[in-house]
Amino acid sequence: MAATNSTLIILLLCLSSTSVSSSGHRRSLFEVVGGPEGVVWVVQLSDLHFSVFHPERALDFRRLIGPALSMINPSLVLITGDLTDGKSKDLLTMKQEEAEWIEYLNATEEVILRSGLDKKVFYDLRGNHDKFGVPEVGGKYDFYQKYSINARQRRDGNVQKITLQDSARKHIFIGVDAAMEIGLRGPTNIFGHPTDKLLADLDFELGESDTVATHSVTKISFGHFPMSFSAKTSTGKTLKDVFLRHSISAYLCGHLHSRFGKNLKRHHVTSTGPYFQFNMHQENPSDTNNESCSKNVEPTKEFWEWEMGDWRRSRSLRIVAIDSGHVSFLDLGYSSGPKDTIILPTFPLDARFMQRVSSPRDFLCLTTRTSYETIRALLFSRKPIVSVSAKIYDSRSGHFSLVLEADMMKLKGNGTRGDMYVAPWNWRAFSDPSPDRFWFHIIAVDIYGKSTHSPLRPFSINGLTADVSWNWTEFFVMGCQWTALYQPLLNIVLVLIFALLLIARAFLIFSKNCTTSNKISPVESRKKCIWVYPIDTGIFALIELSRMTAIWWGILLYLIYLVFFPWFLGQVYSEVGKMSYISLRGWVVTSPKNASQKAYIGDPDIMVIVLPHLFFVLLPTVLVAAAMVAERTAYRIHFLSLSGKKQDDNCKEFKRNVGSQSSTDASKFWRGRWMRKFILFIILLILWRHWKQCRSLVKAYDMNPFLHAPVYCFWIPALLAFTVYKTTSAI
Repeated sequence: MAATNSTLIILLLCLSSTSVSSSGHRRSLFEVVGGPEGVVWVVQLSDLHFSVFHPERALDFRRLIGPALSMINPSLVLITGDLTDGKSKDLLTMKQEEAEWIEYLNATEEVILRSGLDKKVFYDLRGNHDKFGVPEVGGKYDFYQKYSINARQRRDGNVQKITLQDSARKHIFIGVDAAMEIGLRGPTNIFGHPTDKLLADLDFELGESDTVATHSVTKISFGHFPMSFSAKTSTGKTLKDVFLRHSISAYLCGHLHSRFGKNLKRHHVTSTGPYFQFNMHQENPSDTNNESCSKNVEPTKEFWEWEMGDWRRSRSLRIVAIDSGHVSFLDLGYSSGPKDTIILPTFPLDARFMQRVSSPRDFLCLTTRTSYETIRALLFSRKPIVSVSAKIYDSRSGHFSLVLEADMMKLKGNGTRGDMYVAPWNWRAFSDPSPDRFWFHIIAVDIYGKSTHSPLRPFSINGLTADVSWNWTEFFVMGCQWTALYQPLLNIVLVLIFALLLIARAFLIFSKNCTTSNKISPVESRKKCIWVYPIDTGIFALIELSRMTAIWWGILLYLIYLVFFPWFLGQVYSEVGKMSYISLRGWVVTSPKNASQKAYIGDPDIMVIVLPHLFFVLLPTVLVAAAMVAERTAYRIHFLSLSGKKQDDNCKEFKRNVGSQSSTDASKFWRGRWMRKFILFIILLILWRHWKQCRSLVKAYDMNPFLHAPVYCFWIPALLAFTVYKTTSAI
């Protein structure tokens, strides 16, 4: 009987530790044992990009991450996508390489062993690189299902829920795998594509956590794709909608890498616009619920999105800590080698990254008053620490004046998971309406006399957030909602090109006064109008282009072709032989389960092909073709005026007279057309840009340009060459 009871207890513990929900994804529960009480911390890594052409990425990962994790001793290790690179040496062909996945398997096994952590606390999600050319989940080329940590731990589903629980609080981490279901080759695979089922599962897990009243709950989600690179579902829902509904604290992601900036972070509220957010904090820190301390007040709809740097180039590692519900993070770079000492302040919080609406309410209501009583910091070190101190500075005078220096003491406890240092302080003395008046950092000195400083950061006891501005690259990747912008941008450029062609043509047809000879008189006045006034010059150029019917029709037919017909054929999967075609609606592919069923996929991912071609090739082609024709007409008018001829003179007689001129006059004729030379230079730039795009697509999709993309690759060069030929002579 005792043996039976023991077996039953063990079974129940196993079921409580790891359970599978009815929707097919796996849940995990980890009891947090040991001090410091009420504090947990996890490590995030992202964008490893293990590559057969760059073995140093995996070598550094083995060398640095195992010892770092051993020192930090996190409760979880989250690897948020792009585990492998999947790119050729020239970076143009993007498909799965099994050798990279084997390297990933070996490297992670070694890191887990050297870290001393349980393999169960490691979670890895897919990024877009891990889905390059994968036609179906679980298929021959889906190496993630064979070599990833999640696969080896038999974790199913695109939503992973992990609960870290201590005696008073639950810390819920939910992983979201939003990679494209049918993985296209790059470059048309850059966006996350959550499905309605994934959002329903996510909503269920977060909602279930809301019903638990016995513990305070902090919720954090992690995934690969930022909100700006996450598409809507077929019913128009987004990840942001679910996150806001359940008021998570933060969404941890990757994908964008450090080269775009260090402030790739964004605060989300319900009223953020669908297309743009112009700075990190879009809304004012005001909310009608701030004045109410009732427990029945609905939680504020907001959350932070924190994109981290990449391992690929920056060797980045992030530590995220939750201290009595206060969430903080520290980003570290391991490019220069291992860290001997790491300091992560957990309170007071960095004023730049606090919850913008709920933090002032927490201060007003003192919902976690005891957490205000001390300055706290987590400290990880390979060497014994002899002293830790906190310094606070007042910046009101324009200079940093030291106003408090306090020694910090290490909390004692049995089974300590890490070292927490605390210092009591009079926190009310630092209540100030300015969120960036007071700054602080922590200094630790080890047994060898080496001091380590945490980054200097502003804090606000009042819960007011300090403003941080994006630079233009950070705004470009974080502030622009590209999935929503694609269709408006596409419509704008198509309408613009059609308007440039058709309005001028209609004006030419229906206007009785639109002739070269009588539009402006005299000739010298016309010449002045052409080169001085841009609007009139533009109208004149477009009208002259419409006179050149062969060129005009060539552009119009090409535009119609791009709108209604396939652009080119290419191989979108890793396996050879399966060709698909792309149009403005996306890639037309056959379903892996039903060969007769076709679907359009890759919208809005195809914008990386469509928009550059329309904005930087076709639109400039229209403009330079019009400029070439206008230059020819203008120079012809000028030449006729110098020779005393009228435009209605017999053309043949004029040509005969010009033909008798000396070679010196011909040389002067060429040297005089300086505007034509400038336009020819612009044409060369357009052709170079078009050639680069065609070359990259030929390599990316293993296609023959003559067989699979003749119109896309050769129409524009042929049209521009024909335009140059037709406008060579001014007579």
